[in-house]
Amino acid sequence: MIDWQDIDTVLLDMDGTLLDLHYDNFFWTQHLPRRYLDIHGGDPDLVTEHLMSRIVAEKGSLNWYCLDYWSEQLKVDIVALKREVAHLIAPHPSTKDFLNALNASHCETWLVTNAHHGSLNLKLEHTDLGQHIPKIISSHEIGIPKEDPEFWRQLQQHWHFDPDRSLLVDDTASVLDAAAIFGIRHLLTLRQPDSKQAIREALSYPAVLSFDEILPITPPTR
Repeated sequence: MIDWQDIDTVLLDMDGTLLDLHYDNFFWTQHLPRRYLDIHGGDPDLVTEHLMSRIVAEKGSLNWYCLDYWSEQLKVDIVALKREVAHLIAPHPSTKDFLNALNASHCETWLVTNAHHGSLNLKLEHTDLGQHIPKIISSHEIGIPKEDPEFWRQLQQHWHFDPDRSLLVDDTASVLDAAAIFGIRHLLTLRQPDSKQAIREALSYPAVLSFDEILPITPPTR
């Protein structure tokens, strides 16, 4: 599935790829509506429907990921509320072995995430991702979400990499689509980003359930 001889740079998504997406899904669909009701009151069904419709309306935009935006829009401290359920932040079971293998390999490893700095910092506090990945880039630094091919063009301008010799691992099809349009040659997705949801079938890109499926990382012979 992955010919490591052809890879120099590995671009890794965070939420749903290295980390279990259950934390994020639980927060936005269950914890936030419940705590919003505690703070502002209202009819539970109407409030949940209203929140979900507002959030979904921003899907794919930078606002979708921006905790400052949602804190302002909803008049709540999103980072503080996310901390209340931070015990749910967890890597996928095969993440540690995969990162260890990358660190011991010829590949340069980057974390490239849409996560806002408030969410990113919280997850770095509760995991050891920062110890394994020396280069961490948020789309908020660039001002464009990863779903836009322009993000990848600007990423390459800021931090050079060869798209033809790069692997992107991401759980979001629209991000992979944008990367493909830009020209990243090697693309991989996850079959189960959220451990509490069903395994995904019939995906548009090569997919793994566990990173063990693409190990070991063989060194180049050139």
